Amino acid sequence: MSGEEPGRAARGLLELLRPRATRGQLAGGLLCLLLGFAVVAQVRSTQADTTFATARQDELVGILSDLSQRSERLRGDIRDLEGTRDSLARDGEGEAALAEARRRAATYGILAGTLPATGPGIEVTIDDPAGRIRADTLLDTLQELRDAGAEVIQVGDVRVGVNTYFTDPPGGGVVEVDGRRLQPPYRFLAIGDPHTLTTALNIPGGVMKTVEGLGAGGSIVQRQKIAISAVRSP
Repeated sequence: MSGEEPGRAARGLLELLRPRATRGQLAGGLLCLLLGFAVVAQVRSTQADTTFATARQDELVGILSDLSQRSERLRGDIRDLEGTRDSLARDGEGEAALAEARRRAATYGILAGTLPATGPGIEVTIDDPAGRIRADTLLDTLQELRDAGAEVIQVGDVRVGVNTYFTDPPGGGVVEVDGRRLQPPYRFLAIGDPHTLTTALNIPGGVMKTVEGLGAGGSIVQRQKIAISAVRSP
């Protein structure tokens, strides 16, 4: 026997002992990989579903109350529109249509910001002695008030309109609204349901929590009469 034959035999034995991947093993490995992705996706979905799992009972009650108030307000709007429709249908002389047109003109003037307005609402004050409040925080406050049903809003001495914007001017420390500089403390006047507006700003992770997290102070005062005198140019 030559010296090469023992080496050849050893290599053949190693080939026999080496584990081979069969089609079944490959399929099993692929199945395990897909199962791993599915488990990760399920865990992430479960985490997303438990966003409010750590919220206190009173916070959850507040959120539910806020949603109920918004739903009731929408139902009231539907009833008002149905009443207007019925009045116009019964009107033979056109007087109801004329009165409705005048009422809508006044309403649109208030919503457009060209007329002053009064009504129940809240006064929001954000005190920022350290100058940490930026435009995005004030914009979030405005958006939260709008989402909660605020009909008329004034920031400082600026009447809010559909195209109102906030900016951080160079140098920081203050915020501008519609190009006009605001000085802290920042004050919002909002006409709407006082309870609903207050609840919306105090929800977990909401505006008031954000303000506190920035080291600033915030307060909300509910009033039966809020007078908004600032107007926008037509």
